[in-house]
Amino acid sequence: MRNSSPVLRSGLTVAAAAALPLALAAVPAAAGPGISVSTTGSTVSVTTSACTEISGSWGTASLLTSSQGSFAQGRQVTLSGTSTRQSAAWSSVSPGTYTVIVICSDGTTAGTQSVVVTAAPSPTRSPSPTASPSPSRGVMGGVGGSTTDYGTLTLVAGGTLVGSGLLATAWYLRRRNKPYRL
Repeated sequence: MRNSSPVLRSGLTVAAAAALPLALAAVPAAAGPGISVSTTGSTVSVTTSACTEISGSWGTASLLTSSQGSFAQGRQVTLSGTSTRQSAAWSSVSPGTYTVIVICSDGTTAGTQSVVVTAAPSPTRSPSPTASPSPSRGVMGGVGGSTTDYGTLTLVAGGTLVGSGLLATAWYLRRRNKPYRL
């Protein structure tokens, strides 16, 4: 009985592993246009690429509460954008569950999606004249637990421990390789 070569089996495994991300990446592209809804605080926004401009209008988007049944009863906003991306937004939205519906100017529905708003609308405040925003320092990589200055004695002791560990490892490996030597 003949067994298949391990090289052939590993080659097939590598080929399958390489093809898997490509297959997974292709799935969303085939899903087609729709809508994407997001919330930031008390602002709800919707984007789509499904609508075409007719007579200067891309269409309208409506934000419906659970008690509102039709598109005309919600808070309607006109879509704005380009041929590749249209968007609309609602600000000062109260917390709750909403349904966003986008109707293109040709009468087709681009999509419907539910969204939950958790943040209450913030009151409008004027900034105080003495407050200034703090500068962004970016990512502070490597600072996490290494902010303490240990001093020279601690660093020498640590270096000595590391060095003696390396010497002990080298001696053990040499002794194991040739047991008649020290």
